[in-house]
Amino acid sequence: MEPVKRLAKYAMVTGVILSAALFLAASLIPRQLMLIFTTDEAIITQGMIYLETIRYTYLVFAIAQVLLYTLRIVGSVRISLYLSLTALAVNCFWNYTLIYGRFGMPSLGTKGAAIATLISRVVELAVLIGYIVLREKKLRLGWRDYLLPQPSSMPSLAGDYVRVMIPMMIVNALWGLNNAAQNAILGHMTARAIAANSVASTLFLLCKSTAQGSAATASFYTGKTIGEGDFEKLRLYARTWQVLFIGIGILSGIALFFLRIPILSVYRLEPETRQMADTFLLILSVIIVTMSYQMPVNAGIIRGGGDIRYAFTLDIVSIWCIVIPVSWAAAFVFHASPVTVVWLLNADQIFKAVPAFIKCNYGHWAKKLTR
Repeated sequence: MEPVKRLAKYAMVTGVILSAALFLAASLIPRQLMLIFTTDEAIITQGMIYLETIRYTYLVFAIAQVLLYTLRIVGSVRISLYLSLTALAVNCFWNYTLIYGRFGMPSLGTKGAAIATLISRVVELAVLIGYIVLREKKLRLGWRDYLLPQPSSMPSLAGDYVRVMIPMMIVNALWGLNNAAQNAILGHMTARAIAANSVASTLFLLCKSTAQGSAATASFYTGKTIGEGDFEKLRLYARTWQVLFIGIGILSGIALFFLRIPILSVYRLEPETRQMADTFLLILSVIIVTMSYQMPVNAGIIRGGGDIRYAFTLDIVSIWCIVIPVSWAAAFVFHASPVTVVWLLNADQIFKAVPAFIKCNYGHWAKKLTR
């Protein structure tokens, strides 16, 4: 377990540095950050209020995620589910309490939403640390594991981590920038498009979590099986998983299609905004079918199998050479409707399924990343 602890230390250092950089950006240039996403002054003002508090969650979230991923490496996955449910319950309670001023608390609106998120993140990390100290028996992580110097017996592990981490960090950063760019393009169109996209994306993210969970599971078992050296079993796993991913995508699409009506009825929206949000959700109910296949295959099986160059190239070409330029031109040069722009912004979730199928079934992607 010593190599796992060393990797956990490197990941923690990386997470702390990145979260500190985000915190500084949110502290020093909050308005400039908001201007990336919209020019609506009312939205910018509320966004800066939200950012003022939410920035304190960055470090807490980074530490919690590194600890959770470390536990997943050794198969301790139930704690992630329990923590997610706990954080969700805490967040919902404090959102209701602080946004609307219930149970004798002040009505804080946007700031209350940020405080609720901060509380849920702190509770999540506190419970996680308590679990590691009191219950976790596989790794027996302690604060010394993050402070002690690198053992001389493992000088190559740090080099392997940097070699793999840098391209992976670039890929994930590009994925995050892609989400930001998509929101920025819609955010600079109309206020109605911003509101409709906010409503639609909330429900979409809920259904999208199944694809993300599938990708994380596939990545874990892919790496584990490669470590065991059983490549024949890995090929069998990959074929079986692909069938499951397609089934999950179809069920997710059906769920999103039927859930959109009762969910939209909860929101107080103008008729035109409600109609636009409904159309967005219809589009996303199709998108999620192919997303639920390509994301676990590309980000789970293939990237988990060690083919980092493929993941890097796929994201560069599909997102930054096709989707973002075409969507930007459609929105601001040809003045296409928000509905058309949403289709274009999510088009990669459809066509990336083709290279995913070819690479997974006919390409070489299973590689050992370290000694």
